[in-house]
Amino acid sequence: MPNWKNKLESWQRPRITRRHALFAFGYSLVLSTTLFSCNSPQNNSLQQSNSSQSNTGSNTNSISTSGNSSTTSQKLVRIVRSKQLTALAVLEKQGTLEKRLEPLGYKVEWPEFAAGPQQLEALNAGGLDIASTAESPPIFSQAAGAPLVYLAANSSDGQAISLLVPANSPVKNFKDLKGKKIAFQKASIGHYLTVRAVEKEGLKLTDVESVFLAPPDANVAFSQGKVDSWFIWEPFVTRNVQNKVGRVLIDGGNGLRDTNNFYSTNRKFYQENPQVIKIFLEELQKAQTWSKNHPQELAQLLAPVTQLDAATLKKMHSKYDFALVPINEAVINKQQEVADKWYSLGLIPKKVNVKDGFLTPEQYAEITPKEVLASK
Repeated sequence: MPNWKNKLESWQRPRITRRHALFAFGYSLVLSTTLFSCNSPQNNSLQQSNSSQSNTGSNTNSISTSGNSSTTSQKLVRIVRSKQLTALAVLEKQGTLEKRLEPLGYKVEWPEFAAGPQQLEALNAGGLDIASTAESPPIFSQAAGAPLVYLAANSSDGQAISLLVPANSPVKNFKDLKGKKIAFQKASIGHYLTVRAVEKEGLKLTDVESVFLAPPDANVAFSQGKVDSWFIWEPFVTRNVQNKVGRVLIDGGNGLRDTNNFYSTNRKFYQENPQVIKIFLEELQKAQTWSKNHPQELAQLLAPVTQLDAATLKKMHSKYDFALVPINEAVINKQQEVADKWYSLGLIPKKVNVKDGFLTPEQYAEITPKEVLASK
C-alpha cells in the first residue's frame, strides 16, 4: 500500500487515567463530527491517518505528568517544538529559557507534534504543558470540555500559510477547485482558511471535497497526486515550491486570514506555575525581537534544523511579523466569531463561550511582557 496511508508513529503518553481517557474520547468525538457528506470512499481512506499523532522528537518523561511534581527534585515543563520557523524555534535553539528556569528547579523538554489538534489532545492527556496553535484547535478543544487557558496571542503571519496546487496543475484560481480535493489538517488554520476562501468566492463548503490529513500524510499524498490542492504552512510551502512539486495558488495574506495564533495551556498548569509562564513569555518576547532584528543570524541559526539554506530561510522569514500582541476584547471577539462559525457548520457539537478560556485583564497583566502590554 502507498506510504501515505500508513499510520504515523504515535507520541509517547504518560499513564492515562480514567479522566484522561474520557477526555481523549470526547476530543476525538468532536474532531470526527463533520458536514462533509460529499466525501467519497476514496476520500475516507485518505482520512484514516488523520488521528495519528506525530511526535518523533518527543520523549514524555515520567518525572511528572503535570509539569509540577512534588515527589522529585526537578520539575518538568514541556513546550511544543516549533516546526514553523517561529521565534519559538529560536527560543529552543538559544537555550535562554532553560537557563532562567534551572534555578527554579525546572527542566525543559520540547516534544514535537504533527499539528495543533494533536498538541491540544496531548495538552489535556498530560503529555504537553504549553502549546502553540492557530485559532481553531483551542475552540475544538474547548468544545470537548477541556479546561484550556489562552496565555498569549501572536501575530497572524498570514502569508506563511498557503494553498498549494501541483506545479503543472491547470487550476488558475480558487473557483477552479470546485468539485476537487483540498487537503488540510482537520480543525487547523488550513481548515479555517478553506472556509474563508470558499465564502469569499461565493461557494459552499460542500462545493469542494475536503480531505483531512495530518501534514506528513498530506505532504506525501500531495506529491503523489492523490489530492488536487493542500492548505499548509511553512516550511512545507517553500519545500514543495523549491522542489517544483507545487506552486502557491493563494496565501493567507491580503485579508484572508483574520485571526491570531495562540499559546495555550491547561488550567491546572496555569494555576500551579504562574512564574514559569511569566518567564516563558518574557523569553519568548526577547526571541521575537531578536528574530525580527537579526534576519541573517536567524536564517543561519535555523538552517541546520530545517534542511534549507540560509538564503531561502531569510526569504521565508519575511512572511512573519515576529510579534506577540496583547489579548484584548477585539482578539476575544474574533475568537468567538470563529467558534460560532464552526458551530454553524456543525463541526462542533455545542456552542462554545471562548471567554471561559481567557483570563482577566489583571491576570494577563501579571504574565504578559511589559513591551507587549505597552503596544495596546
